[in-house]
Amino acid sequence: MLTRSHVFALSILSLSIQHVFAQNSPSDAAVNDLPTIELQAQASPKQPFNEAAGDASVGRDQLIQGATTIGNALNGQSGVYSAQYTGGVSRPVIRGLDGARVKITQNGGDTLDVSSVSPDHAVTVDPNASDQIQILKGPEALLYGAGSVGGLVNVIDHKIPSKMPDNGYEGQLGVRYNTGDDGLVYSGDSTVALGSQFALNVGGLKRDANDYILPHDLQGTSRREESTFARSHDYHAGLSWIYDRGYTGIAYSERHDKYGIPGDNPLYGLCKPSHGKLDCGSLVDQQAAMQANDGAAAWINLKEKRYDLKSELNDPFAGFSKLAAQATYTDYQHQEMDGDEPDTTFISKGTDARITLDNTPWAGWEGQFGTQYTQQKLTINGDEALMDPTVTKRYSVFGLQEKQVDQLHFQVSSRIDHQTIDIDGNDVDVGAKNYSGTAYSLAGSTDWAFKPNYKLSLTGSHQERLPLAQELYSNGAHMATNTFELGNDDLDKEKSNNIELGLHFDNDRLKYNVSAFQSWYDNFIYANTLDRFQDFRLIQYDQTNARFYGVDGDISYQLSPRYNAGLFGDYVRGKLDDAGNAPRIPGGRLGTRIKADFGQGYSGTAEYYHVFNQDDIANYETEGKGYNMLNMGLAYDGQINAKAGYQLYAKANNLLDSKVYLHESFLSDVPQIGRNFTMGVNFNF
Repeated sequence: MLTRSHVFALSILSLSIQHVFAQNSPSDAAVNDLPTIELQAQASPKQPFNEAAGDASVGRDQLIQGATTIGNALNGQSGVYSAQYTGGVSRPVIRGLDGARVKITQNGGDTLDVSSVSPDHAVTVDPNASDQIQILKGPEALLYGAGSVGGLVNVIDHKIPSKMPDNGYEGQLGVRYNTGDDGLVYSGDSTVALGSQFALNVGGLKRDANDYILPHDLQGTSRREESTFARSHDYHAGLSWIYDRGYTGIAYSERHDKYGIPGDNPLYGLCKPSHGKLDCGSLVDQQAAMQANDGAAAWINLKEKRYDLKSELNDPFAGFSKLAAQATYTDYQHQEMDGDEPDTTFISKGTDARITLDNTPWAGWEGQFGTQYTQQKLTINGDEALMDPTVTKRYSVFGLQEKQVDQLHFQVSSRIDHQTIDIDGNDVDVGAKNYSGTAYSLAGSTDWAFKPNYKLSLTGSHQERLPLAQELYSNGAHMATNTFELGNDDLDKEKSNNIELGLHFDNDRLKYNVSAFQSWYDNFIYANTLDRFQDFRLIQYDQTNARFYGVDGDISYQLSPRYNAGLFGDYVRGKLDDAGNAPRIPGGRLGTRIKADFGQGYSGTAEYYHVFNQDDIANYETEGKGYNMLNMGLAYDGQINAKAGYQLYAKANNLLDSKVYLHESFLSDVPQIGRNFTMGVNFNF
């Protein structure tokens, strides 16, 4: 039986479709004279290589209007979900994989934050200040990291200018408001010419959002979900010397975040592991803990300073078209607060440096070679010190080559990573040992344009991932994720063999991309839940063989010069040989989108999708609840003068006020925001 939500959504879609076909009537000649809809407001930055068939990118215009956290900004791309943690944190989940298997890089370098340690730690790249976010699933991903079988996310910005601005200056200013969390976002960025060879970029962003409003059916004792507020501000400045054959520049960035941690429970502080089970004290102990609770909210206070250096030289010497070098130093700290008192402090100091050479065609092959060095010292102090201080060092060499032969396009890449982890102390685990290992990864793809507008793609890879420090050495409670974590310093490197087959078509009216994929893992590293008390779990990092497989795709059709309609969907299944289903795998998704260009600067979108129940669950998980999502938007593009323009936009999100619980999140029992509306304006000059 259809629910009222289904009926409402289908009614809106039906009205939209009726209106579409009405526009095709012979009497509507004026509409038929309109120009073809443009789905991208501006071209994305040029790619260093041809995009692999499964790759995707999100451009600047969409990012400026989009979500303020990177997971939510990418949610809805083919195969991509968001593991929302709170109002200020989310990470992308790609084809059922997250954490270390979805590496996030900034301009190709390591972000050097601690977001991969725990999902409550923010990813310190701002999607609203980015030029483009690439989702790389093909061989090019190995240029930036290995083990990201689902996909690697590369965030591109222009804090270090690479060219002189047109007309001596360029930039943007924006402001927006959201009704669901009273969120205000202010952003600005400008690049100005200083003489004929120097360019200065300055910018910043400020966000202030309260706890978000729940769907009406969940508003019991409180209208809002507690501890989901998010406040942040960051700013940056970069200066470049731009010369005939390239540029050299430096940049400084600083970021401050304060955001809530939902789901904190004083009872869980009693829980300790005992012979593979949780001992959470007697009923008397639990009653005493609740009585002693002062009700102080848990939140995170984050600060980061980042220094960047980057240089590029075109035609450096015979046989090579470009030499590029970049280096980053990051000083990161966040405190997990209990009211006004710091409970645990994470300190990360890291360096990342990489050098690459782009070669001119050698026997028809062209591409890139490079080397990279990353070092990160992580220190955790306080009540939830999961492990002793560690120093992780990684040395990498990599390369990619591509060639076009008639209708076939080939790409091959490889990467070697050598990693050492030195643990300082052994107070947490007396027997802990240092780690050293080397990983070898290979990837290749073939695209066959067997007919005009058609492309058949085949991508295969062997990838190896080295364990992270927390997977090896954790031994302590982590209240933000409601877990007591036990590491395993006997972990071996994770190996996977992966294959993807895709079919793609693109002409003036019809476009589709469909991909089927499968991965076979040896020594798949996962957090095995040994026991559970209420919502608190005892986990042990372990290894087993695993298999992931699924399908994702989208199709769109230009119904008329005004309307474009499409369908999209994805499904993934993860199985562990020794432990049943993989944890936190999202349910399948199926939806439809309509995009419209009404002419004279007006445009609109409508999107409806259904996420299905997830009953293929891991040990101690609860079934993932399906939900319906309906979003709509309107925008107007105007011109102030020949050099400046503006865009007004309004978006209606979760119009059905659906109760959304994200099975892919560690806090799958925390409901997400209800019906909300966003309004904003951007100025470009």
